[in-house]
Amino acid sequence: MRMRGRVQLIGAGACAALLTPLTLWAWPEAAERRPTLVPTDLRDRDPQATAAARRVYALLAGLENDARRGRSTRTVIGQHVELQNERYNAQYGDYRGVKQPGYYYRKVRDITGRLPGFVEVDLGPGYGGQGWGVGEPRSYSRSAWPSCRPHWGYAEDAVDLAVGVWAGLPREADGSYNPTGTREDCASGTTVSLPHNGGGPAGIVGFSFHQPYPGSEVKGYKQTMRRNSPAANDSGWFGRVVTQGSDEHRELLLDLSYLADHLQYLAALGVPVLLRPYHEMNTAPGKGGFWWAGQDPGAYRKLWRIMHDYLVGSRGLHNLIFVWSPNSWDGTYGQEPRDYYPGSRYVDIVGVDDYSDTPSRPFHGETWTEVWYRGLEQYHKPRIMAESFHVPLNAAQPRTLSATPWVLWTVWGQALSYDNVSSPRGKNTNEDVKRTYGSPLVITGGANDRQGNFDWRSLHKT
Repeated sequence: MRMRGRVQLIGAGACAALLTPLTLWAWPEAAERRPTLVPTDLRDRDPQATAAARRVYALLAGLENDARRGRSTRTVIGQHVELQNERYNAQYGDYRGVKQPGYYYRKVRDITGRLPGFVEVDLGPGYGGQGWGVGEPRSYSRSAWPSCRPHWGYAEDAVDLAVGVWAGLPREADGSYNPTGTREDCASGTTVSLPHNGGGPAGIVGFSFHQPYPGSEVKGYKQTMRRNSPAANDSGWFGRVVTQGSDEHRELLLDLSYLADHLQYLAALGVPVLLRPYHEMNTAPGKGGFWWAGQDPGAYRKLWRIMHDYLVGSRGLHNLIFVWSPNSWDGTYGQEPRDYYPGSRYVDIVGVDDYSDTPSRPFHGETWTEVWYRGLEQYHKPRIMAESFHVPLNAAQPRTLSATPWVLWTVWGQALSYDNVSSPRGKNTNEDVKRTYGSPLVITGGANDRQGNFDWRSLHKT
């Protein structure tokens, strides 16, 4: 991402019985062609996938297939949460001052009375400190992750928020670290509290990973950018990162072990995770982007497969649903992403980070987001709007989900708020947010019908 806004999902398929009948969406010439459906069993990629991960994936794949068949469907609406900025950046968001973790998760409810059905948080990039760290010692912590480090408590909050969305906050004593959602941050001595959401299953969760370049001493957003990495001056550096036995490769595995240790804690509690690493890889040459972007496509595919095989094979994480999301390929900032696709054996969901068009000025005059929706059809996977500054149903584009029924739509962080002191772009009015969350075309979050419109407990049944 270019640090901005995202999220929304639509549900159907395997959980169709739980969904309210909606306006039929029909493919052009639907009667004249047989739709190509997507796989519905996560075991096609991972034979050991957990039952909960399989149910989450089946929900999303079912929504995709219902759309392809021209049936009624809905979109899960989601919200990205930048916990590191909420916790430590007083200039971030719609008022000046540090915020409690999950501020923009709670903000949706403040505006609409409902919660997102999907929440994505970030385990990287860190907040400018030396080395990786976590706040307090945790069951997943190792000696490599020093305890009680300033500006690392947000990593704990990321894990706890994920558990809280999946299992509910406050939650019963379930073996998790922080059932109440309130704790004392050992580095700052302050009390931090996650937002309550009904005390029961309230949605599904994802993680992005803005990974600073392998070997970086400082962990922060600046270190994720290609111009600040060795790739800026060393054309052979990226190749060494993906070459087994090199120093750079060992540093890559250290970074992935940080990610895996946190995901392993979630796996132990049965939490499925939509994992979205190494995104926006198709940034055009000379346009900047992350250290993994604009590289040789073959080397990028190798990086993705190293990551996948380490997490699934070496670390035994079978609670993961892998999401591949290129930049919108507008020919300027983003280029056609096909050569960067890791392959169906390594990807479960495809998406797009769309910052090339806006509701008021759709790309090349097409229907808003339709170019990317059609372009992703060829991968035969569920399709999501992985990042956007905008809610899908706004005054300028009130029919977005009728024309392009994405299974998930994610709004990026602080872009949700209309009165935004940090990001003048991507503003949504409160009316736009209410229009989206009040639509029968979306699936919202929350532990009961008064908060949401989907029985999230259905994904927990054995």
